[in-house]
Amino acid sequence: MLLGLGALAARLWWVQVARGTEWTARIRGSSEATVRIPSIRGEIRDRNGTSLVQNRASYEVDFYLPEMVKGYRQRYGQPPLTAYRGKVSGMPKDLKEPDIVKIVNDGIVPRLDDLDLARDYNAGQLQKHYRTNTEVPYTYIKDIDFPTMAKFSEHDVGLPGVDIAIKPVRSYVYGALAAHLLGYVGPPDDTNKEEAGKFTFYQSDVDGKSNIEKIFDQYLRGRPGVRYLRRNAKGVIDGVLREDPPMQGANVYLTIDARIQAIAEEAIRSVARGAAVVVDPNNGDVLAMVSVPSFDPNTFIPSIKAKDWAALQKDEARPLINRAISTFPPGSTFKIVTSLAGLRRKLSTARFNCSGGVTYGEHYFHCWIAEKGGAHGTLGLTDAIKVSCDSFFYQFGNAAGIDAIDQTGNALGLGKETGIHLTGEQPGIMPGPEWMAIHYPRERWSQAYTANVSIGQGYVLASPLQMAMAYATVANGGISYYPRLVSKVLNQGGSIALDENGKPVVPAEPKIDTDLRQDFSPEQIEMVRRGLWKVVNEDGGTGGRARLKGVEVAGKTGTAQASTNGKKDTIAWFCCFAPFDQPKYVVVAMVQGGEHGGSVACPIATRILDRTLAMDAGTFEPQVAWLA
Repeated sequence: MLLGLGALAARLWWVQVARGTEWTARIRGSSEATVRIPSIRGEIRDRNGTSLVQNRASYEVDFYLPEMVKGYRQRYGQPPLTAYRGKVSGMPKDLKEPDIVKIVNDGIVPRLDDLDLARDYNAGQLQKHYRTNTEVPYTYIKDIDFPTMAKFSEHDVGLPGVDIAIKPVRSYVYGALAAHLLGYVGPPDDTNKEEAGKFTFYQSDVDGKSNIEKIFDQYLRGRPGVRYLRRNAKGVIDGVLREDPPMQGANVYLTIDARIQAIAEEAIRSVARGAAVVVDPNNGDVLAMVSVPSFDPNTFIPSIKAKDWAALQKDEARPLINRAISTFPPGSTFKIVTSLAGLRRKLSTARFNCSGGVTYGEHYFHCWIAEKGGAHGTLGLTDAIKVSCDSFFYQFGNAAGIDAIDQTGNALGLGKETGIHLTGEQPGIMPGPEWMAIHYPRERWSQAYTANVSIGQGYVLASPLQMAMAYATVANGGISYYPRLVSKVLNQGGSIALDENGKPVVPAEPKIDTDLRQDFSPEQIEMVRRGLWKVVNEDGGTGGRARLKGVEVAGKTGTAQASTNGKKDTIAWFCCFAPFDQPKYVVVAMVQGGEHGGSVACPIATRILDRTLAMDAGTFEPQVAWLA
């Protein structure tokens, strides 16, 4: 919170305005002028109260353009005019208005230059601002340092329409840490003309532009203040009457643990493009969510430079995209969906043979082991999960049927938005006959399509967050939770913030999507869990690199082919949870441009899991530090 913001702002106003004898207010038939003071946004904190987003005091030099015109008129007489092409009653017409650029250059800049306070500015932008937004102060210098501010105050420049303003500016404490969750703020797209008309001078709030800053904007933004200025009979401001200070908005508490977030950030940054998610399988709390490459939200404060914005937009790695809620082919990590679909169809004892591949129609579908000249032979479900046998799942999926696969995927939260409080979430795709009839009406669904879906290829798309929630469901024994990113929203006094219906903005209890225990027995879910245990802990499993000393880990590797910007891309996955008997964490790592899930994504997820468990045991202390 910015302590003493209102008092300091009032003092600066008195020094620069009330003592400036030529500082004249716009007369509206009243003995006072009003200035809207921007509200102070609430903080964004992690689950333990660590502040991730704060406010800092920023000093800027503002030009109140109508007052400059009046001051020029009082000192020099008729102000210079400039011609422009405008409209009157909708018809084009040649018009004239005060040449604010000449007024500034002749009457303001020389005095500022004497004090070494003059700066370059955009003349065209200044003139346009006067024409279209005159009631809003024009910011001449943004974010000046304290010595410069002190020089303004010390010399009492006494210029009409020149003011030092102190404003709350957003500060993202740890730079790029959790940038894709926190979002950023920026100037409003349009001035609220109705509200601006209530004040002599109007200073707008910033708006939340993405993610938490945007979704919870109405609670974060607080209430603006008002400064009342006394005017004498000549309309000259000669003092501050009173001030209603702005009120700070509510604080938003995330489910994120900044320590686990830091662990995940460090681990995933070993690759160029990817994402990692850590969730609590017992309630759906998101403990960490990372996407790389990332960005520093402070770049957008007070407003991003055009060249920086262009660079972000042109970057082929797309740093503004949150890959954790973007969708990709899940590959073999999807086999838990196919497994449960088969169990739904009473296929727990089914066994299928792998001779290196399976034929459907004119298509021969290879198993991955065929590339090494091998075959898996006859397998049951848990061993098929262990060795990730494609041939088994082609047949198991077709035996279950695409309807059962779609039904199970939907129950696990796939093919639909999770409802997490973030912007830009993609719902993914759970394809089937109805989906194909809509999107590819000339195609007919076949066993070949079902075979592809069964191993997480073809049209199937899922996000790392969705896969984390699916694995959380298996880990906890069958309860599919909605992911939760915000735990509570508290007013400054500590009371719970309420929505327009008088209910807490965020429900206190976790929300269940589907309870699979109504359709599956504990033994059926345990079969899938046991298969995932074998992946990591038995010889021949594809996830052996995830073994940790002293704790049993279960998980699944996955590798899929995708097309990114028209180019072939390999998507490597690893989804895991631990401890096996009493799961506390689910970790998902996804790497774009990786090789195989077991060799690329597995070490990343394992590092996150290992360090998080070590943190719990007190043998590792993560450092939450600034990230570029």
